[in-house]
Amino acid sequence: MFVVWLIVNSSVEPPILATGALASLAVAAIFVRRGDVWRIRLTPRKVFHFLAYTGVFLVELVKANINMLRYVYAPRIDIRPGIVKVRMPLKSPIGRLALANSIALTPGSLVMDLRGDTLFVHWLDVGTTDPEEATRVIIGPFEKHLEAVFG
Repeated sequence: MFVVWLIVNSSVEPPILATGALASLAVAAIFVRRGDVWRIRLTPRKVFHFLAYTGVFLVELVKANINMLRYVYAPRIDIRPGIVKVRMPLKSPIGRLALANSIALTPGSLVMDLRGDTLFVHWLDVGTTDPEEATRVIIGPFEKHLEAVFG
C-alpha cells in the first residue's frame, strides 16, 4: 500500500512519506486485528518460498501475456474457451485467496467459483478437461510454494 501511495503521489517528500507510512500502518493494523487469517509466522523457509512464488508468478504472467499476444495478432483466432474443474490443494483461507488471485491475474484464466476443494476456472484455451491434468497445468506452478508459505 505504501508503494502505491508513493506512485500515486509521485513524490518522496518527507510529509508525503510520513503520511503514506502512517496510513499504510493503520490499514495493516486494522486488517491484522480483524482475524487470525492474516497472521502468518515468518520463517526463513517461508520467506524463501514466497520469493520463489513471486518469481514463478512473474514467469507465468509473462508466458500468459505472450500467449495472449499470439491470439490477438493471429490472422485467425483458434481458441477453445471453456470452464474446467480443478482441485484446490490449499486449506488455509489466505492461501486459497492467493492461489485464486494468481489464477485470475494470469491472462487467459479466471476463477469463477470455489466449492469445497474444487475451483471452477474459465480457461480461454482449454487444453484438457481432465480435472487432474487441468490442476497440474493451472495450479501446478503455484502449488508447491503457496503450500509452503500458507499451508
